[in-house]
Amino acid sequence: MTAGRLDGPKTDADADLGAVAPPARAGAGGVVTGIAQARRPLGASIVRVGLVLALAFGALAGGAGYWQVVEAVPLSRAPDNPAVVAAARNAIRGEIVDRDGAWLARSDQRDPNGEPYRRYRDPSTSPVIGYASRQFGTAGLERAYDAQLVGIARPDPVSDLLKKFDADPYDPQDLQLSLSLSLQRTAVRLLGKDRGAIVILNPKTGEVLALASTPTYDASDIANPATAADAFARLRGDDSLPLLPRATQGRYIPGSVFKIVTAMAALDSGAVSPSTNFPDQPKAERDGLLVDGFRIRDGHHPFTGNQALDFAEATEVSCNIWYAKAGLAAGPQALADTAERLGFGEAIPFDLPLGPSQVTNGGGPLPAGFKDRVELANAAYGQGETVVTPFQMALVAATIANDGTLMKPHLVTKMTGEKSGTETIGPEAWRQVVPPQVADEITVGMQRAVEGQYGRLFTTGADIPGVATAGKSGSAEIDGSSQPHSWFIGFAPVQDPQVAIAVVVERAGRGAERAAPLAGQMMKAALDEMKNGG
Repeated sequence: MTAGRLDGPKTDADADLGAVAPPARAGAGGVVTGIAQARRPLGASIVRVGLVLALAFGALAGGAGYWQVVEAVPLSRAPDNPAVVAAARNAIRGEIVDRDGAWLARSDQRDPNGEPYRRYRDPSTSPVIGYASRQFGTAGLERAYDAQLVGIARPDPVSDLLKKFDADPYDPQDLQLSLSLSLQRTAVRLLGKDRGAIVILNPKTGEVLALASTPTYDASDIANPATAADAFARLRGDDSLPLLPRATQGRYIPGSVFKIVTAMAALDSGAVSPSTNFPDQPKAERDGLLVDGFRIRDGHHPFTGNQALDFAEATEVSCNIWYAKAGLAAGPQALADTAERLGFGEAIPFDLPLGPSQVTNGGGPLPAGFKDRVELANAAYGQGETVVTPFQMALVAATIANDGTLMKPHLVTKMTGEKSGTETIGPEAWRQVVPPQVADEITVGMQRAVEGQYGRLFTTGADIPGVATAGKSGSAEIDGSSQPHSWFIGFAPVQDPQVAIAVVVERAGRGAERAAPLAGQMMKAALDEMKNGG
């Protein structure tokens, strides 16, 4: 061992220390170098630490402010907020009434413990109103407006902020809907034992007049604590899925009613005009249209013979070949962009949750995720991977009826509380989907599809006597072995549209067999009710 040195293996710690802090030594002029030279002024370190702490506290304050101010109202109204849950057990929920003031839901029942529970007037409204149950929570409007109905939330922001200072902070809100109980009952009666949906809107205001789904159920059985468990178990085990609100969350292949979306895309993009025809279309009716090795067949309108159809003629006879070629001409991006403006793939602003509609599953190499031109051609006439909700297709019809402007759809028109007074929800435009000229051009084709010489064959019963009617039927092929879904969308009167409609009846055959005549009856009923002040 050498004096002044400890022999032994050098450790990693020794190496690290040696690398960071070499021995200090005096340099020329007595200046110390090494560790002493590496020291930084203490003041600079304090400034850096202070800055980091200030930023951290700023981030915490910003986060707290965001949740306590920006998101305070949504959080306080969330159905799973403990305050809302607690209030729901004891508070008398506000009433829900239809457009004419007829009650739809009220809390006029009490259990043996004296706690209130809900009663519902009519099973036809169950897919819309939903239920409020101690055992099974809430659904439908009862869930969407839970905080307002129990009085935790108030429509006036100032009153909502000051309610914490009230001795009794609850102010249950009564909801008035745009829904018509009589139209709702008529829609359910006409659907009968079929599974399906009917949506009726006022295209100028966005008010929902009917939102029917079948089968229905009796929500009072779920609200009543004595019957809730058996009723809910029975409904959940029912293969017909009565708890599924088909009008808003049922997702269906649209078939030819989707051609109206394709028409918007093709005409608005300039890919086609009302006079556009395709010379090879008549031959393709006989032999099929070859698209990248796949043959698209049509041939359901042999009476057009060798005539190359223009837009209105193709819409009247629902020509798949014409629409496939129009979709290809417009291209995948134009079709997807138009659908997106209509609400496909987006969260549509509405009182109830809506199932997503889509043009394609995506993931393909073409723009907007289409797999190939074959998928695009099929989507253009409503097959392929295109799926929609009945509500979405009612918005499509309403957009054309309202000169290309899509209004925000809404069910609740008034909220009234004893302390907060009344808030009215009025019409509001959401988007200009296509220019008015394009909407007018499509209206011509849709009117011919209902009232034209050949169109009547595909939309039997949709025309309203004495009222100019526009529409489009559809027969959505499912799997080749089942009956197709029967579809119709449309509006009336053509000159001054007051109602827009979408009807789907599951596995009911061609559009003319079930959906079209049902739509004609419902539009007439709605117009008659409006005329009588409803």
